[in-house]
Amino acid sequence: MPEIAAVPPLTLDVELIGDVATVKCHGKLVLGVCDVLASEVRALIPKAKRIVLDLTDLKHMDSMGLGTIVRLYVSAKSGGSCLVLVNMAPRIRQLLGITNLLSVLTDMCEQGVTIRF
Repeated sequence: MPEIAAVPPLTLDVELIGDVATVKCHGKLVLGVCDVLASEVRALIPKAKRIVLDLTDLKHMDSMGLGTIVRLYVSAKSGGSCLVLVNMAPRIRQLLGITNLLSVLTDMCEQGVTIRF
């Protein structure tokens, strides 16, 4: 019987145009794969002044995923970059609201970081 290739829980499409990087997330940002996103974004920080996380195809996020987003915000800010979250699904937005991170991320907007729903 042929083996079926396992689909990775998180895949990323990265596009760097000038000093703006767009990272499209597909799948689930959960324990075990958060380092994939973190390492990819941290590598962009010296090159990109604006890093856009497009969450259109992100289906699920757990507490590790939330922590990763917050850590990336801190890394981007300390590295002179701006982190932008776009196209959050209602479930992701609800999760951010339940954990009170939505208000923290809203404060990010006031500091030059924008979030679009």
